[in-house]
Amino acid sequence: MLKMIAAAALATAAMGGLAQAAEKVNLAYVEWSDAVVATNLLAETLKAKGYDVTMTPLPAAAMWQAVATGEADAMVAAWLPATHAYYEKLKDQVELIGPNVEGAKIGWAVPAYVDMTSVEDLKTKGGEVQNQVIGIDPGAGLMQASEKAIKDYDLSSVKLIEGSDATMTAALKDAIDRKEPIVVTTWTPHWMFGRWDLKYLADPKGSFGGEESVNTVARKDLATEMPEVHKILANFKISLDDEQKLMLQNEEKGADPAANAKAWMAANPDKVAAWTK
Repeated sequence: MLKMIAAAALATAAMGGLAQAAEKVNLAYVEWSDAVVATNLLAETLKAKGYDVTMTPLPAAAMWQAVATGEADAMVAAWLPATHAYYEKLKDQVELIGPNVEGAKIGWAVPAYVDMTSVEDLKTKGGEVQNQVIGIDPGAGLMQASEKAIKDYDLSSVKLIEGSDATMTAALKDAIDRKEPIVVTTWTPHWMFGRWDLKYLADPKGSFGGEESVNTVARKDLATEMPEVHKILANFKISLDDEQKLMLQNEEKGADPAANAKAWMAANPDKVAAWTK
């Protein structure tokens, strides 16, 4: 009996030791709808491998700084080559692992019924939208590109309204419900293109750059300290179509992004297997 008790005690201690030994991974992200999808997918993948994962929401600049200083282990929301100028300042302090989403872009968009086709149109038709472009959080690269567009196109009467992804899409919904014109800052991938009939305004001066990719970035020493995590980060990729479908699901009333990520993973085992091979 004493031997059985001792064996049980050893097993319990061993299990406790294993639980305590679970490595912690901190993922930084911005509360943009695409970053929420990708970060939850990555977090659930790492949890399934036994890691203790924390997701830390931050403004874009703080997200980059957190990875650069090692406060966060990684993030999957780096828009490159142009949107996130933070990389040029911090590239010696982080590791750019590579794209997790291809074919991304940024710009200004309007509902399809709005009689505008180019950013240039705001010079003569800005009054139709109260000379406003509805933006997102001020630290976003998209907002910096929008300020550049205002200068490039000499739109001195146009004001860029700061807000968030949520306030921007709420304003867009309200305008569409009323069939009113509106110009919003936006990007692809985004769930708004699955919900409403929208069009990007042409950008002949190239203020918003060309096609971009969303990238995975890690702290400098992650590969040596957490090789399995680094390998999963390197393999982690999702298509624009898959991401936008999940983004739209996350907008449903009462949606749980973590639960949606788990359900998607259960329905797509081959794609998940490619991340953990």
